[in-house]
Amino acid sequence: MNETDPLHKNHASYFVPGLQRGLRVLEVIAAARRPMTVSEIASKLKLSRSSVFRLVYTLQLTGFLEPIEDAKVFTLGARVLNIGFAYLASKDIIEVARADLETLRNNTNVSAHLAIRDTREVLYLSCIQTRSGFLSNMNVGARIPAYATPMGWFLLSDLSNREIATLFEGQVFETLTDQTPRDLGSLSQRIAEGIGKGCIISHGIMEAGGSSIAAPVFDKSGRVVAAIDVSGPDSAFEMSELQSRYVNEVLKAAASISARLGHNPGFTAG
Repeated sequence: MNETDPLHKNHASYFVPGLQRGLRVLEVIAAARRPMTVSEIASKLKLSRSSVFRLVYTLQLTGFLEPIEDAKVFTLGARVLNIGFAYLASKDIIEVARADLETLRNNTNVSAHLAIRDTREVLYLSCIQTRSGFLSNMNVGARIPAYATPMGWFLLSDLSNREIATLFEGQVFETLTDQTPRDLGSLSQRIAEGIGKGCIISHGIMEAGGSSIAAPVFDKSGRVVAAIDVSGPDSAFEMSELQSRYVNEVLKAAASISARLGHNPGFTAG
């Protein structure tokens, strides 16, 4: 069940608010990408400091949080990492895609990535680093907002406009660059354009001075289940070949991974 699923008829009896708040503590610290104080967490969650202190104490005691700097700030603990790695290891698509991503890296000399959508975020499952000096900063487990990145636009493409509106209800689209969609309308336009073209060439969409080419990965039912890209600083690319060689290599890798997942682009479900 995720945030877009309808509530169970016995939701009021089954739902455990304390557990939900504890998980939100982990999410807040993960999103911050830095250690946080109890007061900072409480402010982010709009909870009292005493309530958050009890949550943090429990999470620390069970190994999901670790204190640093004399217990004044907290970071994610080893048990979170263990769960995360177990989750990633369970994704067969990682092994399915590995050979094609390595070929893509070899043929472009740019780092290649595989990602899926986890509610409102893009979650990186695989990063095949280039052998040149232009290493990717998007490593396994990295998360970025789905609304702000070409891979995210592909990963959102299986949702209807209404489902996307529900997913991002109450969310503020933080501006990463001047190309970040500002609202649901501009996000829907980016999604439609990407699916229409089959790939997205990015110049500075995520950050200035960076480029990428992204494409969707389909399963046997025709759903977009993942996305891949090659990305790095502009200097990692031969810009004159961006729309030819690089695009062809990315599309070829995406098609090969999709085929391994059982996708047949000529098949139409009846």
